[in-house]
Amino acid sequence: MATVLLEQGEREVPTVLQQEEIKSLDTILNDVKGQRGILIAVLQRAQEKIGYLPEDAMTMIAGELKLSLSQVYGVASFYKHFHFKPRGKKIVKVCAGTACHVRGGKAVLTEMEHQLGIKEGETTPDRAVTLETVGCVGCCALAPVLTVNDQDLYGELTPKMVDDIIASVRSEHGTHV
Repeated sequence: MATVLLEQGEREVPTVLQQEEIKSLDTILNDVKGQRGILIAVLQRAQEKIGYLPEDAMTMIAGELKLSLSQVYGVASFYKHFHFKPRGKKIVKVCAGTACHVRGGKAVLTEMEHQLGIKEGETTPDRAVTLETVGCVGCCALAPVLTVNDQDLYGELTPKMVDDIIASVRSEHGTHV
């Protein structure tokens, strides 16, 4: 991995990050300079700006907070909220709870994987959609269900409904069902 050599006194930063991402991280890190116990907040803000936590960002954070990379990674990997790979603009979560499983949730997930060309836990190459499963959405009466960006809820699903759902998800204005 190549690095960019910066002016004297600036950090050496791998080129995986875009210049605007480096500037965003610098702003975040400058805002917290000298503060203690701020790692989780910094990780949250960095992920908000970049969309995930690449190793390069964690390296910058570790350096500025005077922590080892393993300490930063240890904290970030402890929480399910943090992600280490790019994610889609739309996060589709298919419920894998008991009611959804019994009522055909696995078939819906399988059809989603087939239609999107990815497996659960992956993101489409265009970064439009990330497909995940979740233990329970809490809408068992509507099983099987899925959510989009934890906002839109689709219920009483069948595999035949997946085409229309994907079209809605890929549109700019998903719909509530």
